[in-house]
Amino acid sequence: MANLFMTFDPSTKIMNLSLNWLSTLLAIAIIPTYFWMIPSRQMMLVNSMFKTLHKEFKTLMGLNYYNGSTYIFVMIFMFIFINNFLGLYPYIFTATSHMAMNLSLALPLWISFMIFGWFNHTQHMFTHLVPQGTPFALMSFMVLIETISNIIRPGTLAVRLMANMIAGHLLITLLSNLYSSSGSFLIPMISSIMFLLLTLEASVTLIQAYVFSILSVLYSNEVI
Repeated sequence: MANLFMTFDPSTKIMNLSLNWLSTLLAIAIIPTYFWMIPSRQMMLVNSMFKTLHKEFKTLMGLNYYNGSTYIFVMIFMFIFINNFLGLYPYIFTATSHMAMNLSLALPLWISFMIFGWFNHTQHMFTHLVPQGTPFALMSFMVLIETISNIIRPGTLAVRLMANMIAGHLLITLLSNLYSSSGSFLIPMISSIMFLLLTLEASVTLIQAYVFSILSVLYSNEVI
């Protein structure tokens, strides 16, 4: 390992085929539990999470809500959350710490929003380029700023998720390297810090999935 960031590089291979990205398919393992006659506590928790997110996304969309549209963003939330959480387990590749994975989620969403908005609500899209109350002398400047801010939206979604995943994993890696070089009297303190850091990372996995999905809802709400 030449540097610390190489811990995020795909390395598990069989016949030169990388197997790291197969970790994104581990969520499929929970699908058969939906067909049980008596739902488990885990499925009841997932269903209640689905209902809560559906109500919140529906409230954010308001009059722009279409039947079933919120479940697109609920599935995005669950996909990111499961991948983030699985990355906390040892020897499981964290797919959301890579820009390729995050852009593959953010870019198609943004492109579909733009195509739908410009083809169906062209005048509405133009009005978003000039905020209400902008002085006449600053209108051309504001159009440029709003255009740039609109273009970089998928990049900011992807970078935000990637940076938060990398930051937490780097801290865990650095602290775990202290075990071999520290004395026995420091091990309990390092272990308690590691426990607190893992608890924080578990909450970050949920928060970042929520932020990604809620911003996607807000971006879609602007083009309708």
